[in-house]
Amino acid sequence: MSKRLIPLAAMEKLLKNAGAERVSEKAKAALKSVVEEMAEEIAASSIKLAMHAGRKTVKAGDIRLAVKE
Repeated sequence: MSKRLIPLAAMEKLLKNAGAERVSEKAKAALKSVVEEMAEEIAASSIKLAMHAGRKTVKAGDIRLAVKE
């Protein structure tokens, strides 16, 4: 069973804001899976960057830098 970090309703809203008229449950679940996977990778990289800088606190700059990697 998948972790419920991001609600499916948020995925539907993202897809509709991007222009979709209708969104299937499988499409919402697929987007949720991809977004959560990418977010976990970015979070892990951000933590490494903060630790490398000698900090315990992850800052917005760490997130931005992790996304550029």
